Amino acid sequence: MILIVNTTEDCGITGSLKTLLDSQNKEYEVVEASSLTIKPCIGCNYCWLKTPGICSIKDDYEEILKKIIKADQLWVISDTALGFIDYKGKNIFDRILPIATMYLKFKGDQMRHVARYKKRTDVGIIVTGEADMAYLKKWTARCALNFESESLGAYSKESVEEIAACMS
Repeated sequence: MILIVNTTEDCGITGSLKTLLDSQNKEYEVVEASSLTIKPCIGCNYCWLKTPGICSIKDDYEEILKKIIKADQLWVISDTALGFIDYKGKNIFDRILPIATMYLKFKGDQMRHVARYKKRTDVGIIVTGEADMAYLKKWTARCALNFESESLGAYSKESVEEIAACMS
């Protein structure tokens, strides 16, 4: 299942994606998150130590996290700020932390958290504004590496057909 989390006010991109995905009979869900309350991670580590796998912040993100855990792919649609995804898009990624444990292991020559669940969710980013796309692609790859999944890349909203082709 493909999970698309739109943190922007622009519903046009999700409409275009829905049309393409429907024509390809792909299973997906869209969460229009721009009006939801999604607070930033406060780094309390409760999701690792006190309430394993459960974030201590009680807001609208809880339901999104449950969907992420079950999804094959997560696509975050974000506005941009300073050449990067804006704070709403970044909050989606920062709050994924409960799917990892506090335990560490080496993967190659790098230290990584041990995943909490067997299921892995691949990640991709779609931006609606100007961004350093080369940097975003590297950043998305690092996020995927942290969660033992695959990067689906970073795309501008003008690449709707290419994005839909990456969705499986």
